Amino acid sequence: MLGNLGKNLTKTMKKLAGMSIVDEEMVKEVVKDIQRALIQSDVNIKLVFKLSKSIEDRALKEEPPKGITPKEHIVTIVYEEMVNLVGEEAQEVEIDKKPYKILFLGLQGSGKTTTIGKLTRYLQKKGFNPAVVCTDTWRPAAFEQLKQLTQEMNVPLYGEPENKDALDLAKKGLKQFKKQDIIIFDTAGRHKEEKDLLDEMEQISAVVDPNEAILVIDGTIGQQAKDQAQAFSKTAKVGSIIVTKLDGSAKGGGALSAVAEIGAPIKFIGTGERIDDFEAFDPERFISRLLGMGDLKTLMEKAEEVAEEDLAAETMDAMLSGKFTLKDMQTQFEMMGKMGPMQQIMNMMPGTGKLPKNASQMTEEKIGKYKIIMNSMTNQEMEHPEVIKQSRVKRIARGSGMKNEDVKELIKYYNVTKKAMKGFGRRKMSGPMGQLMRQFMR
Repeated sequence: MLGNLGKNLTKTMKKLAGMSIVDEEMVKEVVKDIQRALIQSDVNIKLVFKLSKSIEDRALKEEPPKGITPKEHIVTIVYEEMVNLVGEEAQEVEIDKKPYKILFLGLQGSGKTTTIGKLTRYLQKKGFNPAVVCTDTWRPAAFEQLKQLTQEMNVPLYGEPENKDALDLAKKGLKQFKKQDIIIFDTAGRHKEEKDLLDEMEQISAVVDPNEAILVIDGTIGQQAKDQAQAFSKTAKVGSIIVTKLDGSAKGGGALSAVAEIGAPIKFIGTGERIDDFEAFDPERFISRLLGMGDLKTLMEKAEEVAEEDLAAETMDAMLSGKFTLKDMQTQFEMMGKMGPMQQIMNMMPGTGKLPKNASQMTEEKIGKYKIIMNSMTNQEMEHPEVIKQSRVKRIARGSGMKNEDVKELIKYYNVTKKAMKGFGRRKMSGPMGQLMRQFMR
């Protein structure tokens, strides 16, 4: 996520942890590394220097609290200041009346329609029964795209592809879905300079009288996000923002920090192309992941969505204790397949720097191959992988239609991952980083 920003910040935190002396020179070196990482992620230079000055001043002037080492105190300062950069508190959509009307705004190409599908899915998981109204009369096939998304989730949709009157569509949609929990209105993508379209948006807002107007911002546009948000807020009261396309975006840091400046909270972020690659934005969680401190809380929530609570807890305990078998790994592969791409899962786990390099690059194709290999193993081999020697490797390879090297690769991956996870599970967690981790693990 966010291109190289997370990697560079994690590298800086590791460098800080490895320094033996904490002095002014070391603080300035850390601050320069942070500046470089943020500027490369397109964060506004004034903001970067304001942030870095605050970090430097606090690190050099503040006395660490009792029981906290100087290095731990600096990590805490960096964490707190970074959280302030992107928004201090997590804020969710609060459905306090029915029907709760949500008006979606955003430029064409921002991922608005896809994001409607993602939010709809998210609200379904929360137990609501949302409906969608298409008032986008400008983009060809807008209705068809929404129809495909909503049909897959069994969500009611209202629209008339031949009707070019957006206000009429909004009125009819309101009447059609007045008994639904939530009504989501898709609007035409607009350029901030197109006055006629902005006027139409203002008129739709008057007709719908939304409980919340959500602006969708493309994370790849960087600092321009601020200008976009300000332009839209002049025609409708923007209550919250969703930033999309943060998976791999080199300018995502610029978009997040720019949007945070305007005052409307970022409530959700899009982290990939799948319908479930969507999460509530929590600044503390987000920054902890960028700094390499992990996000076990989100990881556990994802696990609980795709498995019984007891199974999620059992498999996660096994993962962290290192006492899992190939059968446990097979179960985890099944869970991870539903939770999202392996890269995202690994990013949520602290200490993944000790995992084999190919672990974070695990593809669905490779997981599929590993599953086929494990399906050719006996129960004894699955429960006691240590019995798998050369003769068994050959038999398993023949039975699965794979090469001997593929079987050996799976066993190597299993052994190295088991050892790395066991080491992480035993690691002592003290100081502010430990307190943060314990908070995630509650």
